[in-house]
Amino acid sequence: MTTTFSVPKFSTARRFPARSEVVAHGITTAWLDGDSALPSGLDRADLLRLGFTAKAGQIQIVPVDGRLLAAVGLGDLESLSNDSLRQTAAALSRAVRGQRSLATDLASVVAAAAGPAEVEGVAAVVEGLSLALYRFGYQSTESSVHSDKLTRIVLVGSTSANTRAAVERAVAVTRGVTLARDLVNEPGGSLTPPKFANRVRRMARDRGLTFKVMDEAAIRRARMGGLLGVNRGSTQPPRFVELTYTPEGRSKGTLALVGKGLTFDAGGLSIKSGQGMMDMKMDMGGAAAVVGAMSVLPSVAPQCKVRAYLPMTDNMLGGDATRPGDVLTIRNGKTIEVLNTDAEGRLILADALSVASEAKPDAVVDLATLTGACMVALGPSIAGLMGRGDGFLQQVEASSSRTGERVWRLPLPDDYRCMIESPVADMKNIGGSYGGAITAGLLLGEFVAEGIDWAHLDIAGPAFTDSDEAEVVRGGTGFGVRLLVDLATSFAV
Repeated sequence: MTTTFSVPKFSTARRFPARSEVVAHGITTAWLDGDSALPSGLDRADLLRLGFTAKAGQIQIVPVDGRLLAAVGLGDLESLSNDSLRQTAAALSRAVRGQRSLATDLASVVAAAAGPAEVEGVAAVVEGLSLALYRFGYQSTESSVHSDKLTRIVLVGSTSANTRAAVERAVAVTRGVTLARDLVNEPGGSLTPPKFANRVRRMARDRGLTFKVMDEAAIRRARMGGLLGVNRGSTQPPRFVELTYTPEGRSKGTLALVGKGLTFDAGGLSIKSGQGMMDMKMDMGGAAAVVGAMSVLPSVAPQCKVRAYLPMTDNMLGGDATRPGDVLTIRNGKTIEVLNTDAEGRLILADALSVASEAKPDAVVDLATLTGACMVALGPSIAGLMGRGDGFLQQVEASSSRTGERVWRLPLPDDYRCMIESPVADMKNIGGSYGGAITAGLLLGEFVAEGIDWAHLDIAGPAFTDSDEAEVVRGGTGFGVRLLVDLATSFAV
């Protein structure tokens, strides 16, 4: 049975409640070094003897009168930011996860110290405290994964309507990230395309989203040759899911989200190595991020319409699998020569981008765990950003900056287009030995209609991790959910 994770219950209070098992105070280096009194129960000399210097993310726990006091380092005033606050909150939750209840003044201390506004700080604290607690697994009940107890958290400071709204929004976003993580972490043999589609359908019903699920026959009628071609080697039928969020009143533009939904990638006939295949349940991280973000939209109520397009299949080696040299015809009529069946994500995204373009949105964002080349260029924690429409790409970069989900823009030079030219089709699905992330982006651009702003996020690195760091935990990270939600709520045509 899968270990289930629930976001802790958050509330606000003006003062510290009497019954919290842990009381955590944010301490800046200036506060520790100055003459002003520290919060009751914390002694400056004792903290210094224990090696506490108030550097960002440092946690020192002291037992006082039957409960625990935590001194939480916030660093220098000048370096305070939402990112550092989120990471510090994550360190705190890891330090006290064995306790049932926590009360902390982190957000209010930062606001009082002229750092991020308290409403923004509240969101960062909620995200950090919650996301660092996330766990997924199939361990037995005797496993230590079940020892986490932290279920109630009180944020001390403002209890204004704005603060409460910020808490509710952050909890909704955190639940969206949790949903995306759960989907990515589910094994490929469990989360097949039909089961993935059913989970999305249930979410859409619960959240009041409009949805459409296409089975294999409908996909064939829709002439999605890329999706059908990748699916040929599988015994699991493909699915194509559309979701729509419609705001109340007149919508201010339409944003389309496209997510790669490879529920497992064995590489097809261009089979991956055993090592390369081990984590390939995560190859639907783009679709998972889109699903997680869509689940949040009814709670945050952006003013634009948002439509999502999710092609779902696995990439296997059955008897009729697509062969190297086969030519596939994509939804928009363009043809692709398949020279490497392990470059399959771009084939299913080509269909989805074509369908998205037909609805004539103002802008499109696609997310995909697409290329190892992007990881070579940017490492494991930064997504590659490509596309067209500089103003829209700047909006994506601004959302990245606000949410701490880092992206870096890569070029899409026209003269590189020759690297994917084919003698028998409109293009081939791989380029040469170099620039693999860019040539994949150039191919995708062939399926976004002219006049539509477009951003491609290659999230092969940050979608999955082997270790815990800050608010990120081992396994699926849910990368992109917070960025997409922020982009939808700030989207400007």
